Amino acid sequence: MAAQLPEITGQGIIFMADPHLAANPPGQRLEGYTAQIMAKIEACLELAGARGYLPVILGDLFHWPRENPNSLLVDLIDLFGRYSARGEKAWVLVGNHDKHQARYTRDVSLAVLEAAGAVKVMSEPGPQFVLNTPAMRVVLGASPDMSPIPASYHKSGEEVVIWTAHHGVGFLDYEDKYLKPKELPGIDWLVNGHLHRPQPPVIKGGTRWINCGGMSRMRFVRANKERRPWARIWTPECEARNDLDYWEVPFLPFERVFPDQPLPVEEESEAERDSLFLQGLERLAWRRTSQGEGLKQFLQANLNPELPESRIIWELYEEIVNGE
Repeated sequence: MAAQLPEITGQGIIFMADPHLAANPPGQRLEGYTAQIMAKIEACLELAGARGYLPVILGDLFHWPRENPNSLLVDLIDLFGRYSARGEKAWVLVGNHDKHQARYTRDVSLAVLEAAGAVKVMSEPGPQFVLNTPAMRVVLGASPDMSPIPASYHKSGEEVVIWTAHHGVGFLDYEDKYLKPKELPGIDWLVNGHLHRPQPPVIKGGTRWINCGGMSRMRFVRANKERRPWARIWTPECEARNDLDYWEVPFLPFERVFPDQPLPVEEESEAERDSLFLQGLERLAWRRTSQGEGLKQFLQANLNPELPESRIIWELYEEIVNGE
C-alpha cells in the first residue's frame, strides 16, 4: 500500500527557480551576490507567509553542491526556520547543481539543510504532498534532476496535479533539448526549473508546460540586461487562465551586478560553447593548481550532468587528483 502523502493547508504555491546561491560570486557577477540572492529568497518567503503560499524551489538552490561555508548554511537554516515557524516548511527539488558527481548524497550542502530540518527536500521522483486550498485539492509531484517525468498520472476526483521538474525541455528558446512538451494524461501542470530563460507556456492537451526562468541572472549577456527576474505563483484562479501568475522579485539593475565592459555581440552557439570548453581544458592543462581545484571548479561549471560522459570525466578527474 502506498504511503499517505503529507496534507498541507494553504492558498497557493510560490515557485522559485534556480537561486544558485554561493558565497563567492559565480561567473562575472560582482561582489554582493550572496546578499542579493538571499534577499530574493527572503522576499519570496515573506510573500508566502503573508498570503498563505507554500514555497517550492525548483532546483539548484546552491551553485556549488559542496564546500559552501558554514556561515552560509547557518544563515539559510535561520532564514528557512523563521518562515517555517509561521507555517509549513519550504520544499526544495534537487537540481543538477545540488548534487556531487551527479548524485544527491549526505555530504552535499542541501543535505545539511535537510538534516537540520530547515527544508523538505524532494530527492526521489513521485508525488510529494497534497495541498488543500479552500477551492480545490492539489497533488504536487516531483522529478528531480536526471529522473524521469511520468508519462501519465492516475488522479482521483477533481484534484489538480502539478508536477515539478528540473529538466532540459524543448521550449521555444530550447528547441535542441531532448524532452519535448506533450500531453501527460492526469497531469495538469508541468512546472520546470533548470532553464534560466523564462518561456511562454506550452499547452499540450490537458497539460500546461511552464518554464519559470531562473531568479538569478548568471550570464553576462544582453538577454539578462533586459530580463526581470520573477517568481511564479499558482492559485486556484490560474486554472481558468492556463498560466501562472508573475511576481517580480527584488533585483538590482544589470549595471550594478555585472562589470562595466562591452557585452558580447551575440550568445555563442552550441558548437562554440563546445569549443570554449575544450579551450578551457587546454588552459587548465598548462596552469595546474593545488589539489586540482581549478579543474574541479571548471568541470562543475561546464559539465552537463544529463550527458552520460559527464560521470566518466568526473571519474578521470578523481583518479588524477587522488593519484590512483
